[in-house]
Amino acid sequence: MLDSECRTEVELRRDLVRFSRLLYRLGFMPGTSGNLSVRLDDSRLLVTPTGVSKFLLRSADMVIVDLQGRHLDGYRKVTSEVSMHLAVYRHRNDVTAVVHSHPPIATAFACVGRGLDEMLCQEAAMTLGVVPLATYATTGTEEVAASLAPFIPDHDAILLANHGAVTCGTTLLEAFQKMEIVEHLANIALVAHQLGAPRTLKHEQLKQLRDAKTRYLQNAL
Repeated sequence: MLDSECRTEVELRRDLVRFSRLLYRLGFMPGTSGNLSVRLDDSRLLVTPTGVSKFLLRSADMVIVDLQGRHLDGYRKVTSEVSMHLAVYRHRNDVTAVVHSHPPIATAFACVGRGLDEMLCQEAAMTLGVVPLATYATTGTEEVAASLAPFIPDHDAILLANHGAVTCGTTLLEAFQKMEIVEHLANIALVAHQLGAPRTLKHEQLKQLRDAKTRYLQNAL
């Protein structure tokens, strides 16, 4: 059963408002930028609308679409970047929530053509691993979905060249936390290179961390 099926539509609408405001306050969604979505069931998504500040968003503003992006319900228009969300859901049956935002430092990495592919700290290895960079695509077009497609099956966080980042998870909380981590890891990478001679984790250290992560996940069940 999908996590979203355990929550009512009213609760999911409130979750979208809550995490939209948190992302806005973090500076990840300035103006009317960024968008979030969550699965309502196997055939419908609840998505934030276009052209609305995420700080001013209300539960009633959300839009319901099918998995082809067709409008089913809601008085507003769905985000123009819905194809990005649809691409993730099509490739990942385990995903119930997607967040797209513009975290400043991570976006700066994307603007200079760099993913977050250096394992500089243990947290990187224990959480997201490599955060790849998708090729440039014009926002609001199907090109974005195509640029993400090669990375979606194996990554929960992806940078978008000259654009921002997208994360996914089994809950909105998880997708939100992964976006926080993306920006955190970008900040660490930036400062490490400013300080000079960053030391990446070695192969054996990464193996030990992967084993530790496996044990942690087993204990969490």
